[in-house]
Amino acid sequence: MTLLSIKELSKTFRTPSGPVHAVREVSFAVNQGECLAIVGESGSGKTTLAHMILGVLARTSGELSFDEQPLPDKRTMANRQSIQLVQQNPLSSLNPKRTIGASVRLGLDTYQIGDKSARWKTVGAALDAVGLEPSLGKRVPATLSGGQRQRVGIARALACNPRLLVLDEPTSALDVLVQARILQLLNTLRRERGLTYIFITHDLAVVRNVADRVAVFQSGQLVELNSTDAIFTDPQSTYTRQLIGAVPVVDDTELALRNKLVGNQ
Repeated sequence: MTLLSIKELSKTFRTPSGPVHAVREVSFAVNQGECLAIVGESGSGKTTLAHMILGVLARTSGELSFDEQPLPDKRTMANRQSIQLVQQNPLSSLNPKRTIGASVRLGLDTYQIGDKSARWKTVGAALDAVGLEPSLGKRVPATLSGGQRQRVGIARALACNPRLLVLDEPTSALDVLVQARILQLLNTLRRERGLTYIFITHDLAVVRNVADRVAVFQSGQLVELNSTDAIFTDPQSTYTRQLIGAVPVVDDTELALRNKLVGNQ
């Protein structure tokens, strides 16, 4: 079942030096329950695309639909509740003066989900779901580790009971061990809750551990879309081959495959 549909979506920014075509006539669909990774170098258009999906930016042209209903540029409260963002830097995305519990509860207050007592129970359940003690809700962000803060960011999104999570480089600010634990958590939550992910990253090494399909972006255009296995074993575009050539390898088999792909450019 298709949850999000994008048809010929474009975004052009007007600048003093002329128009900048950040996203150009992009079309694809995201299925219910899958994780679609959007990859590409800085300036490839992936963040602009995410902002249009979230309703932060208005499209220049094209169509967006969610659960077979058109998504307007000016989103309803229900639209915003259903599509939640997990940001890149968990420290900057949390108010340093607000307790963790108050930050997680913010969406519940905004969307008027449950009564006041029920909201605090939801906060505790959301923190527990991401592997944090509910008692941490009384603390402020500066007292938590980077991994704990990213779990808080995920809990804040989960508390709103979304159907789609847009994850914007959610592990790039974390060390390798913490990154692996966050990816494991995301996989578990998706499986247990039937969530759908759009996972935005420049790191193809991360993609291997989380995505069902990969959309490769270059200069605002979708240059390749395929299953994760196919992207890594039989990439069709030269640009995708270049990206894969920069991915760290973990064994001799991967090294041989990468050398073969790079040699076929």
